[in-house]
Amino acid sequence: MLIKRCGLKMGKKTREYQICTNCVMDTSDSVIKFDKNGVCDHCNNFYENIKPNWDFGEDGRKRLNKLVEQIKKDGKGKKYDCVMGLSGGMDSSYLLYYAVEVLALRPLVLSVDTGWNTKVADRNIDNLVKGLGIELLKIKIDKEEMADLQLAFFKSQVAYQDLPQDHVIFASLYNYAVKNKIKHVLTGGNFSTECIREPIEWVYQNDIKMIKDIHKKFGTSKLKKLPMTSMFKYKIYYRYFKGMKVHRPLDLIPYTKKDALDTLTGRFEYEPYANKHFESIFTRFYEGYWLVKKFGFDKRRAHFSSLILTNQLSREDALNVLANPPYSEAQALEDMKFITNKMNITESEFIELMNGQNKTYKDYKNSSKFIALGVKIAQLLGKEKRQYR
Repeated sequence: MLIKRCGLKMGKKTREYQICTNCVMDTSDSVIKFDKNGVCDHCNNFYENIKPNWDFGEDGRKRLNKLVEQIKKDGKGKKYDCVMGLSGGMDSSYLLYYAVEVLALRPLVLSVDTGWNTKVADRNIDNLVKGLGIELLKIKIDKEEMADLQLAFFKSQVAYQDLPQDHVIFASLYNYAVKNKIKHVLTGGNFSTECIREPIEWVYQNDIKMIKDIHKKFGTSKLKKLPMTSMFKYKIYYRYFKGMKVHRPLDLIPYTKKDALDTLTGRFEYEPYANKHFESIFTRFYEGYWLVKKFGFDKRRAHFSSLILTNQLSREDALNVLANPPYSEAQALEDMKFITNKMNITESEFIELMNGQNKTYKDYKNSSKFIALGVKIAQLLGKEKRQYR
């Protein structure tokens, strides 16, 4: 087995193991807290801050109608009234269907090709576009620069390996919207399947300062073509000076994983993935292998816990699934070979990286204090309900 051959290092245990009695988050989140009943702070935050303020009933419908009315008003006389990204994942796919067929919006649909889509994802995207009778704009990312940045991140030894890919996808989306004067961006983010935010030691924020520092230390070429945008630029400048607003319509409707999959499979022959985010080969390997084997973090814990809190999955069923790895060793080997070929390194060199000393965002220049302040302000304004720590 690869893990025996590599001798991969697991995340260090710094406290006695404990798992939440309500969800499946555990002490692999090193700063998790438990109350006297063994319920974690993720759960308590959901019950105290998210659930009481999350209205997808009548009030949600009124807010959605008002939003749709404004989007159509701002888009009057234009070919498109909003922008959406389409990855082939369930949330973005269902949002596209709902926006077009239920809300009668006219979205410009962008598919950002970072070179890692599975064949299933490409097929799901094609079926959706054809089934809805809409146009799809594909933005191809420079694969050499993308590979160079992603290899730099592997060399940096940080946990969150999907930051480069996430960054260029959202930068492409926001930059295109502003450039083409489309004020509204719709995303598939939602409380129903994502009410628990992964700890920042697992998934650090979209920090361009850290991205540039890591690439400066470990990259080999200049990044001239990759779409990039700072958090200040898209959250402040784009919003308040260019008028671009980002919306999460799925929070305003009754939205569940089962209903979404039933609709997508029945209407578009949609093929679901083994786990959330597994539409990308890179993400599948990073979440299902690198993160689990090297750091001891299993993102399924946060994903499943969100479903448990929203009554879509039983804790017992989640624990049964977690007893097995996210995906097979054979598929991991195949994905590793694919990734190393694209990054032009050998498998033995990559194994050395996996055996290297684990690091965090704190080992590099970062904007964590600025980001934490921004999140705090958003929480005070009621714009962010999930925990950030």
